[in-house]
Amino acid sequence: MNRPALGRLALLLCLVLPAAATAADYRVLQDQSTLGFTAAFQGAPFQGSFAQWHAAIRYDAAHVGSSKFDVTVDTTSAATGDSDRDSALPGADFFNATKYPQAHYVSTDIIQAGDHLIAHGNLTLRGETHPLSLTVTFTPQPGGTTLMDVSGTLKRLDYGVGGGEYADTSVIGNDVTVKAHLVLAPK
Repeated sequence: MNRPALGRLALLLCLVLPAAATAADYRVLQDQSTLGFTAAFQGAPFQGSFAQWHAAIRYDAAHVGSSKFDVTVDTTSAATGDSDRDSALPGADFFNATKYPQAHYVSTDIIQAGDHLIAHGNLTLRGETHPLSLTVTFTPQPGGTTLMDVSGTLKRLDYGVGGGEYADTSVIGNDVTVKAHLVLAPK
């Protein structure tokens, strides 16, 4: 191989290897992370969280489209701090956790949108699957961890959550905002 060809090969390797190094699979530091939701009851917002969930995350800053999020949530682990609401959530009228113990979100496409990402994907809840787009930011931290903040809004009635006598959106709002604050470490 001649010198100019070697020089081009070296330059190409210098450009490609750092980009390849940005792809990473992450593990979630569960004790420092939260996954929750905000909804409204009689016009007053309330917050809830899930104690048990698992997320598989692959993020590639150089090739955002090859990134992937896959999250499974134990619906029986929902808590809002209100005993009546907390006892109703796993029941048949809401999550129906006996029949559908898990909710599952998997991304299908991730795109760059300015300083954040948009993760397009599908959420399966109570046996219903619908598209759900999430706004995602990644913020590298000193020491090698990365913060991942996520938010998106779904319509609870699309999934049959709080249907029947609870379908009145003046009592329980239809919009539910999903939020996550994850602390990630490379695997």
